[in-house]
Amino acid sequence: MKVLVVGATGTLGRQIVRRAIDEGHQVRCLVRPTSRATFLKEWGADLISADLCYPESLPLALQDMEAVIDAATTRATDNLSFKQVDWEGKVSLIQATQAAGIDRFIFFSILENRNFPKVPLMEIKRCTELYLAESGLNYTILQPSGFMQNLIGQYAIPILDNQPVWVTGTSAAIAYMDTQDVAKFAVRALTRPDTQGKTFPVVGTRAWSAEEIIRLCERLSGREAKTLRMPLKVLQSMRQFLGWFEWGWNVADRLAFTEVLASGQILQSSMAEVYQAFDLDPEDTTTLEQYLQEYFGRILKKLKEIDYEQAKAKKQPKPKTTFRF
Repeated sequence: MKVLVVGATGTLGRQIVRRAIDEGHQVRCLVRPTSRATFLKEWGADLISADLCYPESLPLALQDMEAVIDAATTRATDNLSFKQVDWEGKVSLIQATQAAGIDRFIFFSILENRNFPKVPLMEIKRCTELYLAESGLNYTILQPSGFMQNLIGQYAIPILDNQPVWVTGTSAAIAYMDTQDVAKFAVRALTRPDTQGKTFPVVGTRAWSAEEIIRLCERLSGREAKTLRMPLKVLQSMRQFLGWFEWGWNVADRLAFTEVLASGQILQSSMAEVYQAFDLDPEDTTTLEQYLQEYFGRILKKLKEIDYEQAKAKKQPKPKTTFRF
């Protein structure tokens, strides 16, 4: 199948591209002109320069495609807002897909978005789901709750570097999933007609709180975490302050998402019927213990090798210098 992947350079998008190519699909990646996407071409994907915020650039990207997998979202490094990319950009993409006569559209949302109407990204995802459902396209909506890859920078690296790990409020328990496993569902949906017109949770084997993840990292790394707790009221005050300034709107919207992480809710759902619908084996899903064990094992091995090389270099006798006059 000829598939356009939107958001192909992101943490999830690149896994979707890799999986789709491995399963024999012809993949085209929509990338922004400033994106570093050479690696996608090396994998075998075609690249086309376009931008969700410029609707006129989308028709050429969609030409001759049979399906769209949309995994794009605003990045922390972007100057663009959630509204510009995740709402206005997605509406433009859906309309352009309709105009191109493409029937199949797979969209990534967020689990339990209806429970957080005051969090901009969650509310935008909810509205996009409704818009897509009314579009007439044969859609499939996938709702992850969190990616294991994001935990490395949040917990693993600070613990290894002896830096503080920040926790906010009463942490929510989230069923994180490896993006490689999430990608399986997106690609499998292309060939599963019974997934059309439906919404599915796509979550990990169990929900983990921040405190549980920290304890797991401590055990696997053999190091003690410096845990600091940021009161939710402080973050809310920062968000209100930044909201007064146009330059601070993007940051304020991102701070709003901490209310989800500090809500104390459990972001988890039963996956039994989901695995059946997609004809996937739950035993093949990576657990958080497996993911972090592999990460720490690889990093600690590398650190030992570095320490060994440094110790070896110190033992080497210094070369004698002969001066000639």
